[in-house]
Amino acid sequence: MAEQFLIDTKDKSAAYSALLDVYKSVIDGEDNEIARLSTLISLLTSTFGELFFWCGFYMVDETKNNELVVGPYQGTMGCLRIPFTKGVCGKCAREAKIQIVDDVHAIADHIACDSRSNSEIVVPIFKNGKLHAVLDIDSTEFAAFDEIDAHGLEELVKIIYA
Repeated sequence: MAEQFLIDTKDKSAAYSALLDVYKSVIDGEDNEIARLSTLISLLTSTFGELFFWCGFYMVDETKNNELVVGPYQGTMGCLRIPFTKGVCGKCAREAKIQIVDDVHAIADHIACDSRSNSEIVVPIFKNGKLHAVLDIDSTEFAAFDEIDAHGLEELVKIIYA
């Protein structure tokens, strides 16, 4: 179904805006969390192609204190668990704010699930006012993400639990 929604990515702001409209229409009436999460990952990876080398969710594990567990994703094998105390995802979870890293190799506690990853953006996701997950996107390109990505992704994740 994703091929039905080809979006021109030359203008990233316009691409995110179009993607937001598509995502809203596709999930309208769908209340299953996995369906909503998986659909967003599919739309993001089909829209941004090779730039999004790894794209997925890490969910807050309610049974373990301060730990994320892998959720729906597309890409190479992801880390199964990430403590809040480590890596870019952990920092996002601790601080509850977007993290943009131009060179993951310059981060001392970066968790390298795949050594081909060179830059990363992580966006916190809230459900009922509480941190529920993070959206993690890696690229093989250095400095692949910017404030346009941060804003576009933030707007997309806001509607997951709306």
